[in-house]
Amino acid sequence: MKIEQKIQSLSKKFFPSLVKLRRELHQYPEIAYTEYKTSGVVARELRKLGIEVKIGVAKTGVVSLLNKNKKGKTVALRADMDALPVTEMTGLPFKSKNPGRMHACGHDVHMSCVIGAAKILSSLKDELPGKVKFIFQPSEEVTPGGAYPMIKAGVLKNPEVNGIFGLHSDSAIPIGKIGVKNGPMMAQADDFDITIIGKGGHGARPQDGIDAIVVASAIIQALQTIPSRRISPLKSVVISVGIIEGGTARNIICDKVILKGTARTLEKGITKKIPNLLKEIISGVTKGYGADFELNYYKGYPILVNNPDITDLVRSSISRLFGEEAIFEVKEPMMGGEDFAYFLKNVQGSFIRLGIRNEKIGAVHPWHHPEWKVDEKAIEIGSALLAQVAFDFLKQS
Repeated sequence: MKIEQKIQSLSKKFFPSLVKLRRELHQYPEIAYTEYKTSGVVARELRKLGIEVKIGVAKTGVVSLLNKNKKGKTVALRADMDALPVTEMTGLPFKSKNPGRMHACGHDVHMSCVIGAAKILSSLKDELPGKVKFIFQPSEEVTPGGAYPMIKAGVLKNPEVNGIFGLHSDSAIPIGKIGVKNGPMMAQADDFDITIIGKGGHGARPQDGIDAIVVASAIIQALQTIPSRRISPLKSVVISVGIIEGGTARNIICDKVILKGTARTLEKGITKKIPNLLKEIISGVTKGYGADFELNYYKGYPILVNNPDITDLVRSSISRLFGEEAIFEVKEPMMGGEDFAYFLKNVQGSFIRLGIRNEKIGAVHPWHHPEWKVDEKAIEIGSALLAQVAFDFLKQS
């Protein structure tokens, strides 16, 4: 029997237990760096396989190694563990039991897929031409994220990881399809805070003050000239202000406003320009109004770039498991951020998009939506795929 047939058979065998596991994880979601129960469940499942497990890595992370003493290279499979501060509104019988917490981004699915791959590969460990490291990472949702601290803690060493794969559920891709893309797939996601300092006064005598709200309004408009006038229209840039804080009463000229926003870019050269462009525009606007400002700029997750050769390997794995029709070519990168990018800066690899969309069961909502649902058939597909790409990577190495 070919290896892909064995993997398909095992993925079907383990599927019911993986659905049960996913529903357990879904009921007890935990936000960034509080994933204690979650990591305990992950460790429990890995220990059942009789493989080495380390807990408490970068606070709540879990790392496990299969075929520790086997010669050959090492491939890693990564899942994120944290949930979101969202109140679930799905009405599912296994909905969140933690108030104001929800797996609304599919991390429960990702963990189940990697554990499923661990079960499959453990069953085939004698045929594996190398080692497999399973990485369960905290805090993907909250910068600075958990990937970088895990790398600093040595998860890519002892043994050295030669290739890495991760996946993310995607409600824009139909169930049964798997999204792949060479090169840049997700944006660098930086944050900024702008404090506008004006001069207070009575609302009836605006000429005696410097209205920070008026200045803030002008700045918000002016910032949109960065993507529209300061950067080539052929380049992708997003500047968004998501929070405005200011004012104490309707009849008082506001003396201070705080703006909080995000900058998204897909090219390093442009990424470097954004802080200076922000400063230049804010400086010009505030000077014109006689106000002052403070700008704090925070670098976020780097651009996520898939290795083309490794992504071609993923295409080959998909084709052999599910047929070429299962390959979904992602045409354009998205402007969301993902800290799997840190792993890809250190090790060759690829980030995969797992189709979960099924209109019949309402699995249509975008990430972070309170009614987020998933076609659980994706767990069988995802676990089989991760097992296959791990096997294929080791075999070609």
